[in-house]
Amino acid sequence: MKNLGKLIKDESGATAIEYGLIAALIAIVIIGAVTSIGTNVSAKFQRVSTAIAR
Repeated sequence: MKNLGKLIKDESGATAIEYGLIAALIAIVIIGAVTSIGTNVSAKFQRVSTAIAR
C-alpha cells in the first residue's frame, strides 16, 4: 500500500512530459522561422539572379 501511495504522489513523469511539450513547441517555432527565412532568402536570390542575367 505504501508503494502505491508513493507512486500516486510521484510527479517525475509529469515533469518529463512538460519538458517534452516545451521542447516540441520550441521545435515548431524554430521550424516555422527557418521556413519563413528560407523563403525570403530564396526570393532575394531569385531577384539577384534575374538582375544579373539582364
